[in-house]
Amino acid sequence: MKDQATENDSNFSEAVFGGGCFWCLEAIFARLKGVKSAVSGYAGGHAPAKGKNPTYEEVSGGRTGHAEVVHVEFDPKIISYHDLLAVFFALHEPTTLNRQGADIGTQYRSIIFYYNEKQKKIVEEFVKELENEKVYGSPIVTEIKKLEKFFPAEDYHQKYFEKNPCAAYCQFNISPKIAKLRQKFQKLLK
Repeated sequence: MKDQATENDSNFSEAVFGGGCFWCLEAIFARLKGVKSAVSGYAGGHAPAKGKNPTYEEVSGGRTGHAEVVHVEFDPKIISYHDLLAVFFALHEPTTLNRQGADIGTQYRSIIFYYNEKQKKIVEEFVKELENEKVYGSPIVTEIKKLEKFFPAEDYHQKYFEKNPCAAYCQFNISPKIAKLRQKFQKLLK
């Protein structure tokens, strides 16, 4: 049974998540079995000039309304959308509005973009279950929104952690999340 958005010719599905800096989420999702690609980018804001992608400077300056997101292409026969949601909610803070740690602004908001009503329903049920179980001490503020358009980020943002593992941001922010991923989701790792 397919539980996600769209399928391309190779039977892969797609999902888009935003939860702080896209470098963190990209590094996390790229390590999961069944994930074909994890691409950093922007979504959820107003369109830039015709034929132009938003730039990192525009998005990080808060001028576009876009969130930093990761587009995940995955094989639902290997990893389910539900598993992706479990990883997403476990490895970012879904209760802080427009903030993840020191990253502050609407571009760092917790958001899930859905492709169709089936995917939307899965997300809503997942969030309701988390709230009913009182997993967090505060209400979940994660937005659930239909994907209008995904804009890939500039090349230097792609695979940032793999290219810069010793950078201070990576050591202080991404490495601890990777360690938590290994601890909590070992069975889902490549």
